[in-house]
Amino acid sequence: MSVPDHASCRYFVSYSGVKLPLRLVNPLEEGDLGHRNTYMKAWFDAADRLVGCDKLVYGDVQISHRYQYHDNGALCRAEILMDGDLTVMDFDETGVRIST
Repeated sequence: MSVPDHASCRYFVSYSGVKLPLRLVNPLEEGDLGHRNTYMKAWFDAADRLVGCDKLVYGDVQISHRYQYHDNGALCRAEILMDGDLTVMDFDETGVRIST
């Protein structure tokens, strides 16, 4: 799954919690990135829902998340790529996980 072309990009220091989609915290301005070794690059759709994020460490992507949503706004699918391993999770319209 890729990030939609029309998605807006923003940057964050990190995330909190373990629930999906990730909750990104401490927004950064693009000009602040040169002073950081680690940050999150995130993309949002027109409804301001997180559709993807990458954790960058010294310029390398360490982990990637991509999200799709049901029409009601609930998370539909999450794809997480870490160390070359892809984990795919599907959710029903109430947000309950239905697959691994």
